[in-house]
Amino acid sequence: MTILIPSYEPDERLITLIHKLKEAGDDAILVIDDGSGADYRSIFDEVEQAGCTVLTHRINQGKGSALKTGFDYVRQLAQSDGVVCADSDGQHLPGDILRLSEAVREHRNHIVLGSRQFTGKVPLRSRIGNSATRMIYTLATGRPIQDTQTGLRGYSSDMLDWLCQVPGDRFEYEMNMLLEAPRVGYPLVEVPIDTVYLDDNKSSHFRPFADSARVYFPFLKFSASSGFAAILDFILLLALQWLTSNLLISVIGARICSAIFNYSVNRKYVFVKGKGQGTAIRKSLPRYFSLALIIVLLNYGMLHLFHESLGISLIAAKLVTEASLFMLSYWAQRTFIY
Repeated sequence: MTILIPSYEPDERLITLIHKLKEAGDDAILVIDDGSGADYRSIFDEVEQAGCTVLTHRINQGKGSALKTGFDYVRQLAQSDGVVCADSDGQHLPGDILRLSEAVREHRNHIVLGSRQFTGKVPLRSRIGNSATRMIYTLATGRPIQDTQTGLRGYSSDMLDWLCQVPGDRFEYEMNMLLEAPRVGYPLVEVPIDTVYLDDNKSSHFRPFADSARVYFPFLKFSASSGFAAILDFILLLALQWLTSNLLISVIGARICSAIFNYSVNRKYVFVKGKGQGTAIRKSLPRYFSLALIIVLLNYGMLHLFHESLGISLIAAKLVTEASLFMLSYWAQRTFIY
């Protein structure tokens, strides 16, 4: 087993963690210096002297890039039965890291998550951030997990090719990985670990606004695409209703036009998979419009209920309907279509 530790501008806690891991077991330890600079060279020199391998980025490239560098190195060696990733700031206890190593050996082809339980004194930004990403992940995938932001994760060696291909170079990489895993068939296993925050998590390099935007970027892209499609659908619905006075024709006509727009944008910009776009189109196009048909039927049924049966105004009924179907559409598109 290889223990992979990405590190940017570490302090003595990295050295302490290394020594404790060396005392507890004989796993190989790989540390990635993610462009920390000359001021931190002495710390990484001491890490090497302790028997670890250190790979260095010339400039800071982000946590996702550091993890990929480590995964690629382990993949090329082809000597490890798996990788456990841990943070360098002392928030992951050596005992928990070793327990995750055992879980990786027991659960091949699974992503093993060291899940914090968030009991006791937890910094407010960490509690809010984890609650928000946990809710969004559950809505997007239909699968609840306890800790979406944990940096303590384990993978079997046959997952390394895929791990090197997951998009993202910074903190968004770990969320992208969780979103991609169900699609490629990697289940998640959670192992409870202790929740440790030192000095209110001041050592974290996570930037609340910039990095949160990166983490939520997949949802923001989908929201923007859906938002423009909804505006188009809304305008066409009102126009067709005014022209025909027929709700069914108005709903179907508006949805066909907005669906064509939404599919084109999502395929090209939102759920980008890289190579093999021709094959993706042949598979995704009929699936998308099958989903669109289901959404149309649900859309019409809900509009009929709210507008014609309950007497709610068409505008209010439309807003409630679209909000209700938004996350259903995201989950279905990520899971089954793209």
